[in-house]
Amino acid sequence: MASYSSFSSEDLLRACVGSDNEAAWTEFVRRFRPVIAKVVLRTTRRWTLPQPHLLDDLIQDSFLKLCADNGLVLRRFQSQHKDAIFGFLKSVAASVVCDHFKFQRAQKRDITLTETLTEKIRIDPPPARGTDSGTMEDKVALRQIDEALGRLFPGDNFTRNRAIFWLHHRDGMTASAIAAIPSIGLNTKGVESTLRRMTLMIQGHIGSRY
Repeated sequence: MASYSSFSSEDLLRACVGSDNEAAWTEFVRRFRPVIAKVVLRTTRRWTLPQPHLLDDLIQDSFLKLCADNGLVLRRFQSQHKDAIFGFLKSVAASVVCDHFKFQRAQKRDITLTETLTEKIRIDPPPARGTDSGTMEDKVALRQIDEALGRLFPGDNFTRNRAIFWLHHRDGMTASAIAAIPSIGLNTKGVESTLRRMTLMIQGHIGSRY
């Protein structure tokens, strides 16, 4: 049986990539875990106070990233000089940590956005503009539109898109004014594109009257 501890980094990598060689992978983890752990710790400190269980999870995630898709990341690696693998593994580990915290931050932002926009937009369809409660016909049309919004634009951005639609069509806000609301998270062109897409789809779904 080969003694992988005596292998060069490049030879060890070749022995691991695309194989289920347990002995080679054991040596891979033993040899490269310290450098990955060091980068995980240093990068995590930029985001939060490191906790042992979190560091262990991120180290494991780094190895999972390297092993995913039959070692696709490792197979794409091309060594330019001796022990270049160390720099490569550092970049992978740092990327895994940053992606973890960016995803975590995005989740918190989505929750905050949903809560903020829900406060801005009532669950019930808004009354017709220019009247206290609108005519029965207006109410029916508005409810049809509101229901269409839910059917045509489900998903994570539903609350935001619904807010954009009613802020524009009910409250008369321009795209730039809507984009200025921090919780919207879009620039003026993004708001305009969203409004145009929603308007065309709703017109095609229930007609052009609203």
